[in-house]
Amino acid sequence: MNHDVQAPAYWQEACEALVLRSPVWAELVNRYPERALRSRGAPFETMLRSLTGQQISVKAAEAVWARMVDALNGRIASDVVLALPDDTLKAAGLSRQKIAYARALSEFEQTGGLKLELLESMNDDACIKHLCEIKGVGPWTAQMFLMFCLRRPNVWPVDDIGVQRGISRQFFEGEPIGPKEALQFGEKLQPWRTVAAWYLWRSLDPAVVDY
Repeated sequence: MNHDVQAPAYWQEACEALVLRSPVWAELVNRYPERALRSRGAPFETMLRSLTGQQISVKAAEAVWARMVDALNGRIASDVVLALPDDTLKAAGLSRQKIAYARALSEFEQTGGLKLELLESMNDDACIKHLCEIKGVGPWTAQMFLMFCLRRPNVWPVDDIGVQRGISRQFFEGEPIGPKEALQFGEKLQPWRTVAAWYLWRSLDPAVVDY
């Protein structure tokens, strides 16, 4: 059904469960057999990339990230970020606000707040609450982190416009869907809501974005 060797261990089981729910899910799952959710890697890099890309287009975010990697000489680590002057980060494309976020994230990482064993010991809600302690990180950013870095199987970002639009187009003939309706719709997709969200995104844009 899915041939991505980098897919999470649960992906196949989740796809099989979704396919049984409705012909719409069956069609979506079978339409994108070559790719699944993939991780970008280390927690600090994933979160820094997410914060620098907030509220700008995917293309702009990629350009800013490339300049950030150059500024860091390819070593994406909290001590390197903290050692860089504001002017260097500004030249890479970060606003004053995002510079503050990058420094807050780096300090959080320095205190051990992003250790994988710590994050993996927490359930989803506790982990989201923990990550939201970082300046600049809200529930959506934390949810993306749980999905793409920790690869949790049952994350359901009800405030995500793509998830709302995907539900609307695929299941409600374009009728507007808000967070409340999205939450209700997701109830019957447990425990595989991460996978459902991923296929809803694909239904809007076949190009895969990995956070």
